[in-house]
Amino acid sequence: MTKLVLVAAVALIDPDGRILLAQRPPGKSMEGLWEFPGGKVEPGESPEAALIRELDEELGITVKSECLAPLTFASHVYPNFHLLMPLWVCRRWTGMVVAREGQALKWVRPRDLRDYPMPPADEPLIPHLVDLI
Repeated sequence: MTKLVLVAAVALIDPDGRILLAQRPPGKSMEGLWEFPGGKVEPGESPEAALIRELDEELGITVKSECLAPLTFASHVYPNFHLLMPLWVCRRWTGMVVAREGQALKWVRPRDLRDYPMPPADEPLIPHLVDLI
């Protein structure tokens, strides 16, 4: 049986309509690929709580749950696990976005998202974001 991994992700959208991408650092699986910020949901944690925690840990920003709007989700089978990834949109947060884990960050126009190589699970999310903005 394939292990199910639940990961929460967010499309942070700045006032100019750009979306934040983070590059997976060296040494991690799929290193060098660009992805939407977020992370694994821990046991007993809601996806929204995981996202709020991850955004604080990775980017140093504070997000309130009411500022997270569910958009869509990805379901993708990797060789060793099945990834289920709900994607939220967030346009409001407190603090400045900072790469706290040494990852590269880039604000990208929705129409340019395909210019950044992404993990297979992230790619099907792009059309939802292009249509949104």
